[in-house]
Amino acid sequence: MDITGWGENDRGVSYTFGPDVVQTMTEKFGIDLVCRAHQVVEDGYEFFHKRQLVTIFSAPNYCGEFDNAGGCLQVEKDLRCSFAIVPPSQSVEVKKK
Repeated sequence: MDITGWGENDRGVSYTFGPDVVQTMTEKFGIDLVCRAHQVVEDGYEFFHKRQLVTIFSAPNYCGEFDNAGGCLQVEKDLRCSFAIVPPSQSVEVKKK
């Protein structure tokens, strides 16, 4: 899906944005990377728009309904970034009482 600017998401509870919004934000604030969360991504993290935005999702096997890995962004003192990944097969099942 190609998006330009801002728009409502399909559920009507949040907003979508296109690469032009990411570009404007990084230029306006003088930053290289926007980190966001709270959206399931299959590999624990996923880059968008020339690697200027990354989505991180830390819950593997989310709600027992997704076969996704969990990711954690590690930022060193010199600002080098790397990811720690928890494969879905290593997640812990929580039993409900």
